[in-house]
Amino acid sequence: MITGAHVILYSRDADADRAFLRDVLGYPHVDAGGGWLIFKLPPAEVAVHPADGPEQHELYLMSDDVEATIAELAANGVELAEPLSDQGWGRLCAIRLPGGGTVGLYEPRHPKAYEL
Repeated sequence: MITGAHVILYSRDADADRAFLRDVLGYPHVDAGGGWLIFKLPPAEVAVHPADGPEQHELYLMSDDVEATIAELAANGVELAEPLSDQGWGRLCAIRLPGGGTVGLYEPRHPKAYEL
């Protein structure tokens, strides 16, 4: 039986992004050896969207109050990579990681599957 999911973020500066997850987001972690940190994530859900072009995968961190989360992250020096937008079904933006990548930030307006 499947017991969980493992998400991989590829980074040009993995140490900086690991420090971000540890120090800014405060995610608990284990050291798999040699400073290779693996983080416990909040509850998660997965959706499957149709694709007309190449298949891709995206990661969005979820928040019940995206504006408050953006303000808290900004106080820790985190910049938005994409501005906050309202899609009707939710509000989303993207935050910039220290390594140069981005991660989505999302306030859903739909029922949350992880609350089942």
